Amino acid sequence: MKALITGITGFAGSHLAGYLLSRGDVEVCGTYRVRSSMELLEPITKQIHLVECELRDPHSVHRMLEEIRPNLIFHLAAQSFVPTSWNSPAETMVNNLVGQIHLLEAVRKLDLSCRIHIACSSEEYGLVFPHETPIREDNPLRPLNPYAVSKIAQDFLGYQYYQSYGMPIIRTRTFNHTGPGRGEHFVTSNFAKQIAQIELGLQPPKIFVGNLQAKRDFTDVRDIVQAYWLAATHGEPGEVYNLSSGSTYTIEEVLRILLSLTNVQVTVEVDPDRLRPSDVDTLLGDSSAFRSKTGWAPQIPFAKTMEDLLEYWRILLRKRQHSGRERC
Repeated sequence: MKALITGITGFAGSHLAGYLLSRGDVEVCGTYRVRSSMELLEPITKQIHLVECELRDPHSVHRMLEEIRPNLIFHLAAQSFVPTSWNSPAETMVNNLVGQIHLLEAVRKLDLSCRIHIACSSEEYGLVFPHETPIREDNPLRPLNPYAVSKIAQDFLGYQYYQSYGMPIIRTRTFNHTGPGRGEHFVTSNFAKQIAQIELGLQPPKIFVGNLQAKRDFTDVRDIVQAYWLAATHGEPGEVYNLSSGSTYTIEEVLRILLSLTNVQVTVEVDPDRLRPSDVDTLLGDSSAFRSKTGWAPQIPFAKTMEDLLEYWRILLRKRQHSGRERC
């Protein structure tokens, strides 16, 4: 079986590639752009087939799919950082929606026989009222940022292509996921990096934070990529599934867990630049439909995820410090 991962150089994409390789029965291919960082793929680069492709260019996408002709497509490529969507809403829309249109159109025109998984987001739910939690798939979508709007567009476009052309497309709305390799702009990873920098003397003993009261449903990325595989291979085409742990932590609780893993003493300071124009108070997902369909359930405790994330930054920063790339 041959699987294509768009966005393979990213956080979830690299973990998914590693998981598929570990199965031993999947040939792994992935798309990258010239400016893509290969850092997360370094341990497995020689075991995967990489193809340069700009998803915003329909001809590039068509050539790539004509060459690979996959049995499975995991569409993960996206501009996925919410604050960036506030600063660049148009670019977020183009990246996330137009790239997917080109992908689906190329599959249709080449008449490829492949199942397609589209990675969507819990941010689509946006404004959720207390009586609506835990959130089910039929909850109203009330997006609160441009990124969420772009993911709704991807979500519904996948549904439209399933209905219009019978393409076997499965969509997942993934709640917050984190773990080793998470980008430093995301809250759990940002806290972990700051702590690791303080430990190494690269930052004064002060942690900068945003909204600490938001509640999020966190799942380890290593559990999430297994869910992506199950969605693509066992999910019902045309359906959308929540992927979530079913429990929440406030961002303040996340910080406390990370601080319990270090001996450094720090002060905490709110950085106004880290506060969003509007924020989702609580994201708590009900993933019972997906669990019932596939038997999936998260296996990695959140404390273990945080421990591994902090250790990831310790190792990476020591490596960068040794090579002279990290400065105070």
